[in-house]
Amino acid sequence: MSQQHTWTAVDDYFNGLLVEEDPALLDAVKDSAAAGLPGHQVAANQGKLLNLIARVRGARSILEIGTLGGYSTIWLARALPEGGRLVTLEADERCAEVARANVARAGLGDVVELRLGKAVDTLPVLVEEGAGPFDLVFIDADKPSNPDYLRWALKLTRPGSVIVGDNVVRDGAVTDPDSDDPRVQGVRRFTELIAAEPRLTATTVQTVGSKGYDGFTLALVTG
Repeated sequence: MSQQHTWTAVDDYFNGLLVEEDPALLDAVKDSAAAGLPGHQVAANQGKLLNLIARVRGARSILEIGTLGGYSTIWLARALPEGGRLVTLEADERCAEVARANVARAGLGDVVELRLGKAVDTLPVLVEEGAGPFDLVFIDADKPSNPDYLRWALKLTRPGSVIVGDNVVRDGAVTDPDSDDPRVQGVRRFTELIAAEPRLTATTVQTVGSKGYDGFTLALVTG
């Protein structure tokens, strides 16, 4: 049995017992694929983890950078209490169109606000509007821009807020300081900025599963 087969089988076992994917979530994945969107959404157990982090934090406001087809958006929005809100940023018009339909079908159209445009452009607007502070920020967009996303996330959070950065291990390529992959360099700079930031305390966890080998960074704003 290959490693990937084992990882997927283990995910299937635990997901079958612990992770509830209803039709809205399943259809979000199916319709995203049918629309030609890349299958880069988080795995089911990762979506449940985001939901649990938001609930443990008691998040009432969530910022998501990178919507894709809205799968993680649904998981996160379902963690919000009555009156909670989620703002999600997406650069691609086709992704935004699919995500809006998926979110609406999940009954979350009044909870989720999707803003179309490059996040490096829409994040400053959120700051100008006084949209923060957000209790949870989920960063899952183009990795070369991760350092910029972190800087803006710090402007849109407060002590006690949580920042989660996805896909930071890159199949282990993150350990190569000479990599010519801008995604790897973006993640490395993102991590270095977190390490040097006195307002953050953080850790990174490697993961294996149905999505292969990767990992996420979890940071707490402390000051």
